[in-house]
Amino acid sequence: MTSIITIDPVTRIEGHSKITIQLDERGEVADAHFHVTQLRGFEKLVEGRPFQEMPGIMARICGICPVSHLVASAKACDELLAVRIPPTAEKLRKVMNLAQLVQSHALSFFYLSSPDFLLGMDAPPEERNIVGVLKAEPKLARGGILIRKFGQNIIETLGGKRIHPAWIVPGGLSEPLEEAKRDAILATIPEAKQTAVDTLDWFVSRLDSFREEIRHFASFPSLFMALVKSDNRLAYYEGELKIVDSNFNLLTTLDDPLDYADVLGEAVEPFSYLKSPYYKPIGYPAGMFRVGPLARLNIASYSGTPLADEALRGFKALPVEERWSSFHYHYARLIEIVHGIEHIEALLTDPDILNPHVRSFAQTNSFEGVGISEAPRGTLLHHYKIDQHGLITFANLIIATGNNNLAMNRGVYQVAKQYVKADRLEEGMLNRVEAVIRAYDPCLSCSTHAIGKMPLHIQLLAPDGSVLREVARA
Repeated sequence: MTSIITIDPVTRIEGHSKITIQLDERGEVADAHFHVTQLRGFEKLVEGRPFQEMPGIMARICGICPVSHLVASAKACDELLAVRIPPTAEKLRKVMNLAQLVQSHALSFFYLSSPDFLLGMDAPPEERNIVGVLKAEPKLARGGILIRKFGQNIIETLGGKRIHPAWIVPGGLSEPLEEAKRDAILATIPEAKQTAVDTLDWFVSRLDSFREEIRHFASFPSLFMALVKSDNRLAYYEGELKIVDSNFNLLTTLDDPLDYADVLGEAVEPFSYLKSPYYKPIGYPAGMFRVGPLARLNIASYSGTPLADEALRGFKALPVEERWSSFHYHYARLIEIVHGIEHIEALLTDPDILNPHVRSFAQTNSFEGVGISEAPRGTLLHHYKIDQHGLITFANLIIATGNNNLAMNRGVYQVAKQYVKADRLEEGMLNRVEAVIRAYDPCLSCSTHAIGKMPLHIQLLAPDGSVLREVARA
């Protein structure tokens, strides 16, 4: 007799999804899947629109990471114009992209995942949330609020608003940075930086408490993909797209973004709206790779900022097999917060950062453009084709979360196999299945958004559909 456990919706993530766990006749996990139950339709929605509108439209894909889509889209449009944007515009784009990274990572770590670290995977769900963190560890909770506010304020200062800013445009920026705004941002950096370092130290000190999770939270060999500089330094805005094997040996360097389809394939499965990219030379599904903070730190040799490089040396001192664990996305995320704050400071103290020349103007000079950047969750790609009137005829998006789809599915199976026991179904077991998804910080809210409560309803069903066991969360 086989049964199915369904977790619907998965909680403390951004968007809508569910998890199904298939049990065999012995009540052991036979299979598991992560289902994305909402549809993103932007590739079709934008057909026929002027390409100059793409950054503004694509930023609306998501209210959590609009800047990421704004940057990748603008870079694709720069290619359609065939222009080199002014150096100051590039630096300021980087500042906003890093601010997005910092605030998004803070949301993931402090608001969505820290309840598990601080209160425990088996803590009652009514306590295992940011309010519970605030009660148990007020300093940690306040630090999360501070760091997220730091990133959001930079986005608002530069772009005029925190969500969907229209400041980044094809060819550069709509306006330069004013000295008073630059100084206001710089004044907030010391506190944000110290808070980030303190949080990283706190988390590293607790790693020994999570040795079991490190061993079983999507811990397996895979490929990794990320942008890095030519000297293998951490990069988010520009660089070479590199794919390495599970021992971090180089497999491929993509020099021309237009050639991405030679390296990356995209598969679809009937159980999810989320595409499954894979490494073409190996094939599907064996060509599974991971992106995001863990991939970036596994590939890059150094970050280029002092505090983050010190932390990165500690991360790289871990055994290779331990650096496969998706639990360490959290570790990598905190290192990237430190780096992001340091790098923002370095960019804003550049003497050229107030240069008023921030936009290059041109007519359409190319009929195809690809923009690649690093979003908080990983490598993001926008590919556009236009006609002679500058109207979009084709758009393809490879979303950061999608790049992790194969690994998330395998991780759900691994965690369910380790923890789920049908004869004593407990909430903490199922929270661990959800927690492996939260490690990737998937952003699924790219077309629909939830308001209000996010309940969890799990049913263990017999083959005839009758409910054998049930767990509900209000």
